[in-house]
Amino acid sequence: MTRSLLHTLASLADATSQSLARHPRRIMGGLGVLLLGTGVTAFGIAPLAPDAADLPVRQVVEALDAPTQQDIHSLLAAQPAAPLVLFRSETTRRDDTAQSLLQRMGVADSQAQTFLRNDAIARQLLGRAGRLVSVEATEKQELLRLTARWLSADERSFTRLVVEKDAQGALGSRLEQGALTASSRLASGVIRSSLFAATDAAGIPDPVAIQLAEMFSSSIDFRRDLRQGDRFNVVYESLEADGESLRTGRILSAEFVNEGKEHQAVWFEEAGHKGGYYGFDGQSSRRFYLASPLEFSRVSSGYGMRFHPITGGRKAHMGVDYAAPTGTPVRTIGDGTVEFAGEQRGYGNVIYIKHRSNQVTVYAHLSRIGVRKGQRVSQGDFIGAVGTTGASTGPHLHLEFRDNGVHVDPLAIARQSESIPVPAALRQRFDAVAQLQRMQLNAAASIQQANAQ
Repeated sequence: MTRSLLHTLASLADATSQSLARHPRRIMGGLGVLLLGTGVTAFGIAPLAPDAADLPVRQVVEALDAPTQQDIHSLLAAQPAAPLVLFRSETTRRDDTAQSLLQRMGVADSQAQTFLRNDAIARQLLGRAGRLVSVEATEKQELLRLTARWLSADERSFTRLVVEKDAQGALGSRLEQGALTASSRLASGVIRSSLFAATDAAGIPDPVAIQLAEMFSSSIDFRRDLRQGDRFNVVYESLEADGESLRTGRILSAEFVNEGKEHQAVWFEEAGHKGGYYGFDGQSSRRFYLASPLEFSRVSSGYGMRFHPITGGRKAHMGVDYAAPTGTPVRTIGDGTVEFAGEQRGYGNVIYIKHRSNQVTVYAHLSRIGVRKGQRVSQGDFIGAVGTTGASTGPHLHLEFRDNGVHVDPLAIARQSESIPVPAALRQRFDAVAQLQRMQLNAAASIQQANAQ
C-alpha cells in the first residue's frame, strides 16, 4: 500500500509539473486566489479566539527555606569587608612641621612623622606655604599615601611629591614632573564700591582682577569712571595639576558695562603671530601706548597745575605720578629704544625711551634700572622698579610723555592711540574663537542673573 501511495503522489507531481508548464499564468492566478482566501479566512476567525480576561486564573504557592541568622553570619564571615580608607586635602603653611601638618589632616602616625622629618625628598614639603596636599589613611589614622603638588620653577609644569608604603609597609618617597592642564572658568560681578571689592565678592583671584583692569584701562578710568551697578563677565584660564588649580592663566574673554556702555575683549593668538586682545568686531583692544606703566596702582598726582610738595607754591606738573611701594615692577608703555638709563638730577634714577615719530617717555625716581642704553623694548617689558630717588617725598613713579619735545598728558595719549585690526588672513579663525567666547560670556552672565534672583 505504501508503494501505491508513493506512485500516486509521483504521478500527481508529474501532472502538476506538466500543467504548470502548459498553463503557468492560470495556475499561478489560482494559487493567488487560494492564498488570498486563506488570508481572509484567517482574518475572519481571529476575533473568535477566547478573551484573555475570560481565561481561568490559577495561583501557585511554593514554600521557600529562609536563611537562618547563623547562615547570614557565616556568609559575612566568608566575605571580609574591604578596609576603610580615609581621604583628606589641605594646604601647607609656612610654619608647618611634620607633626602639625599630619595632625591637621587627621593622621596620627609616628612612623610617618619621622619619615617626613628625615627623608630628604619628603622634607621639601615643609616650610613652604600654599602647596596642595592630600592623604589617604586607614581607619586607625595610619598613613597609606601622601601626595603634594606645587608649581615648578618655570611655572609651566608642576612637581608631584608622593610618599607611600610598599608591600612590606615601609614608607618611600619620589618626585614626579607633570604638565599643567588648562580649563576655562566663568565669573561675573557687579560694582558696589570698587573693582577689587567686586572681584573678591565674585571669588575672582587677584591676578585675574588686575588683568581685567589692564584690558580696559585705556577706555575706563577705574578711579573715577566706575559707578554702582556697573557689571562685568569674565572667562579665564585655570592651570591645574591632577584636577587641582595651582594658578590662573590669562583672561580669555571679558566684557565690562560701564555707565551703560559695553566694553568687550577676546584673546586671540595664532602660531607665528603675536597674541593680543581684540573686540568682537576684530579691532585690537591693544593700543600703541598702555594707559599705565604699572599693572594697577593709584595716580597720586595728575598732569597739570598743582601745589609742589617740595618747593611749595603752584607749579605745572608735566607728568603723572603713580603711588606704589618701592620695588613695584615698572614696564614700558610702548615699543621703542632706550635712549638714556642712569641718574639725572631731580629725576634720580631715570629711563628715557624713544618711540615712533620722535615721541619719548620718561620714567623717574626708580629704585633700580633694568635696561641699558640702545636696548630695544616692547610694550609691557620690565624696565625697572619703583623707588624714591632724586627729588621725591616718597616711593612713586613719575611718568612723562614728550611729543617732539612738547609735554603731553600720558593718559590722554593712551586713549587717543590707535588700535590694530585682526589680519585679514586670520579673520575666519578669529570669528570662530570669538563665537565660542561669546557663548561662554553669555553663560557667565546667566550665573550673575541667577545669583541676583
